[in-house]
Order: sequence, then C-alpha cells, then structure tokens
Amino acid sequence: MAYTTGTSVFNLKITDLVEEAFERCGLELRSGYDLRTATRSINILTVEWANRGINLWTVEEGQIPLNTGQITYALPIDTIDLLSQVIRQGTLQNQIDINISRISEDTYSTIPNKLAVGRPIQVWINRQSGNVNPTQYSLYGNGTTTGLSATDTTIQLSPTTNLADMAATGYITLDNEIIYYPNISTSSPYQLINCYRGQAGTTAAAHTTGTPVFVPNLPNINVWPTPNSGGNYTFVYWRLRRIQDAGTGANINDIPFRFIPAMTAGLAYYLGMKNPAVDPNRLMALKADYDLQWDLASQEDREKAPIRFVPRNMFYMR
Repeated sequence: MAYTTGTSVFNLKITDLVEEAFERCGLELRSGYDLRTATRSINILTVEWANRGINLWTVEEGQIPLNTGQITYALPIDTIDLLSQVIRQGTLQNQIDINISRISEDTYSTIPNKLAVGRPIQVWINRQSGNVNPTQYSLYGNGTTTGLSATDTTIQLSPTTNLADMAATGYITLDNEIIYYPNISTSSPYQLINCYRGQAGTTAAAHTTGTPVFVPNLPNINVWPTPNSGGNYTFVYWRLRRIQDAGTGANINDIPFRFIPAMTAGLAYYLGMKNPAVDPNRLMALKADYDLQWDLASQEDREKAPIRFVPRNMFYMR
C-alpha cells in the first residue's frame, strides 16, 4: 500500500527556480553569471508585479503615534501605497477608530491654514522613492555648542549658508537616525529648528561634529488638521509593501506557493527575451504561458468578501 508524504512544504530555492526557467527556454544553467543575471531578472519581475495590482501577501498593518503640532510623518521605506487608514483614539475596550479621508496633493495644497489644530480628518499620502541623497552639509552643532545630544531640537549645519538647496521641510539622516525638520530659520546662522528626533522607527542619539548629512526621500503622510494636545491620536494604516529581494541562491522567494508557477513562467519569459538563442516562436509561447499563470494566480489572490456600495447624494442650493 502506498502512502502520501504527509507534508505540504514544497517550494523552490532561487537556484532551482532559475534552473527550471532556463530549461523552459531550452537552455541550461551553466555559470555564475547565468545565476546572477537570472536573479536580477527576478527582482525586476517582482517590481513589475507591484505595478500589476494588490499583492495580498504584502499587505501589512502599521501604526504611527501622532504628536501635537507635527504635520508630516514618515512611512516605512519599502511602502508602495496605503490601502486604508483610520485615526485611533483610546486603548483596549475604550478604543475607537474614526475615518480619515485620503486627499490628493492638489486638494492638500489648497487648504488655507495647514497649521489649524484639531482631530485629523484628512491625509495626503506623499509617495516618495525611498532613495537617499547626499548633501554638501555636515553637522556643526545644536546652535550653541558643537555636536548634538539626543534631545536637541535645533540643528546647525556646516557650511552655514542659507540652506537654499534644502527643502523647506523634510527629513535628514545623521548616522542611523532619521530626523524631521518642519522649519529653517530665516536669519544667519541658518538652522533646522523645532526638529522631531528619532523618526521612522529610528532612535534619537548623540552625533559628533562633522557627521555627514543625507536626505532620505521617505514616503510620508501629511495630516490635517494638525493634531491638538490631549487627543492621544494614532494613525493606523494598512499598507502595500514591496516584495522582498531575491537574495542568494539559497533563499526562497517572498511569494505564496500559489505564485510559484507564475514566477517560474515569468522568469522563463524574461530570460528568453535576453537570450538570442531562444526561438521567437518559443518566446511567444513563454509569454502566453506567463500571462496565463499570472491570471490564474492573481484571480485567486483577491478579496472574497462581499462589497456594499452606498450612494452619496449631494444637493446644491441656488
């Protein structure tokens, strides 16, 4: 009598995935360069998947405590977009989640008083690249002494120019700490003032004079009104994160097992496009198979709960 294995753990290491894709192209994995170029194609393929729609296995919940008077808050650097968000007040049994509306950059820019205070009811999601740019500046001190303590909120840079090439508000990185600055002083010596330390999950720390200054282009949110004191607000969100990198041959991909056929077919098509030895007719077949496997996987990987649409009526008085 034959028996089943009793296990359901099949997956493909990167090397096995690449080997399978090469075989579908009618080729063989022969060299380290073949593996390297295939790994690069896998990473490009996962970026393409981010453009195809919502990958449910990459949806994650996150929370950001809102500070009195702070408008802008950083999101994790691998955030693609937010799917939904609420403002939470209270804790445990007294917790209440209140809707906060997402608005466009155009709508946010037309708000007359962005410093109005109250419970936030609107949010603009600023989708930045996540890249980190160098600057010509280094840390000088806190405006009074050289160096910076973990609690200083005034930051002076060197050279002490008018900081014309710095954004009016934004983020800087000193060592491993991300700092948000909402203002630049208008007179010499020009300084970053009223800074919020230890942003984006980093820890406020002391830094020595001469520490290079970098500008991280972090995805972030801008809330309105500005949180008032005593509100105890938390911005709770559900985000779509990037698929993790392919890594080395010993790793497996950051995908559910259901997407293994789509990943294999997609990689085979990508490799076929790069190799002139692949027959054009085979390449067309690889493309057709990739489209089919993606459709099968993506149609299964979707929300299956019912959706209720409620009409919203608006009336205008003359």
